[in-house]
Amino acid sequence: MQIAIKILIGLISFIHLYILWFEMFAWETRGKKVFKNFPSDLFTPTKKMAANQGLYNGFLAAGLIWTFFICNSEWNIKVSLFFLSCVAIAGIYGAITASKKIFIVQSVPALITIILILLK
Repeated sequence: MQIAIKILIGLISFIHLYILWFEMFAWETRGKKVFKNFPSDLFTPTKKMAANQGLYNGFLAAGLIWTFFICNSEWNIKVSLFFLSCVAIAGIYGAITASKKIFIVQSVPALITIILILLK
């Protein structure tokens, strides 16, 4: 089960690094393909706002990546649960306010990983 947890945390970290990249550096190109319902003329005026959101996603990824280097199992579990909970909550909020797809992409993997951690 520990291997599955690490793989999921790695996958979730990668997803958030990808979100960091397109929100910070490719908002006007890749962002238009990701957020198809967002009016095209608003990408340029919202570039700084998107970059700020991307930075927060980077912090989530950094926190999850940090768990790979925490040797104390108690702290590893606590830090993992904290950052996975942040991801899940962000995904739930995103699903309510922006797109239901965000729940599937962000919250579901985080919630599955939280359950696996609590069951081990």
